[in-house]
Order: sequence, then C-alpha cells, then structure tokens
Amino acid sequence: MGFSQALLVYVFVSIHLGVSQHFLRLRPSPSEHLPVPDLKEDPDPEYDPREQDLVERTLRKKLGSYFDPNFMSIGSPVSVNQSVQETQVRLPGPIPNEIKKLDLSETPYGRRVKVGKKARRKFLQWLWTYTHCPVVYSWKDLGVRFWPRYIKEGNCFNERSCSFPEGMFCKPIKSITKTFLRWRHSAAPSRLNRKEHSGKHSNPFKFSLAYNYQQHVKTQDIAGVVRYLRRGKVFSTFWRFI
Repeated sequence: MGFSQALLVYVFVSIHLGVSQHFLRLRPSPSEHLPVPDLKEDPDPEYDPREQDLVERTLRKKLGSYFDPNFMSIGSPVSVNQSVQETQVRLPGPIPNEIKKLDLSETPYGRRVKVGKKARRKFLQWLWTYTHCPVVYSWKDLGVRFWPRYIKEGNCFNERSCSFPEGMFCKPIKSITKTFLRWRHSAAPSRLNRKEHSGKHSNPFKFSLAYNYQQHVKTQDIAGVVRYLRRGKVFSTFWRFI
C-alpha cells in the first residue's frame, strides 16, 4: 500500500511539473528568425492606453536602463533615414583582419608581384569599401500599445552586390534585443470585462516589461567574401584595373 501511495504521489508531481513547464513555454521569447515579423493586434480601440496612461516620466522610470535613445523614440521621429550615399561612405570600423591578411605579393597562379605599401593600403581600402554591405536604417512604428512607440530598424541595401567579383549579397547574421513596455491586461479579460472596468473601477490595463523586440542588424559575411575572392581572378583583375 505504501508503494502505491508513493507511486501515485510521484505521478502527480510529474504531471504538475510537466504542465508548469508547458505554460512556461508559452511565455514570449525573442525569435532567431530575421526579419522580425509584425505582431498581430486586435484593432478594437478599447484595448489602447488612454492619455493618462502615457505619462512619460512614469513610463521612463518603469523602463529604466532598457531605454536606448539610439534605437528608441517616444514621439514621432524626424526623418533621419540615411541616404544610400551616406551608408556607402560610413564604414563600420577599421578594415577586417580577413582583408588585411590578403597576400598581394603573389597571384593565385604563383606569379610574384611587387606591391608598394601605398598601393597595398589603397587597394585594401578600396576592397573594403566595395565589399561592405551598407545597412540602411529607418524608424518603425510599433503602435500605441508599445512604449516607446518607435524603433530604429536596420535593413540590407541589396541594390548592388557586396563582393568582387559580383555575386554575393547582404544577408542578416546577427541581431540585438531591445526591451519595450507592452500595454496589456493583467488577467487577460474578455472585451466585456474591459468595458466594465472602464467605469468607476480601477483600470486593469497597464504597461509592463513583457516584450522583447529584436532589432535586426544586417551585414555581409566577410570571410565568405574573402574566400570567394581567392577563388577568382581578383589580383590579376586588380592590376589591369589600375
């Protein structure tokens, strides 16, 4: 009898833990798939925050250190989308080591070539500029149920190839996660309950740290570009180009 009771308790605990873990899996988590899909919202304005719920001082305090002015905007941002010319000029840092390590003193066919320091520096800079995939930023409106409402999102500029010879294009390889305040109901009520609470009762809706938004950054695979260059006739083409 004691063994049966112990077995029954074990089964009960196992089921309880399994159910708990199931509900834990329902908690939203950042997706690894890029670009981030838009969230489907109920269009009913009854679920929108009211003006008194959008006090900046209160929400800034609740968001705390998660607020990033470089990628977030409380009000409608001025059009600061970079032009193609700006993104092509602004390179993300120094020349990558994969390009710096290129041996320009010998062609893929074993022919020795004398290259001066100045010519080498200019060629590597040109190669880095030519194979750099620009990231074009634009502001995205997440809607009134997120605070801050606007996020700056990066997208690939795919109007030209990011390799030499041509053939490789920009693709997403990493993202950064930004945390926003999400307007939601504390107990997920029905629409009727929401309207009942809109009278003299306290407002059951509130902003909470309930949503992580992945701001995706797109760039090229430098190592892949270099490998592709080494397979082609890059150096002989370069010398004819000069």
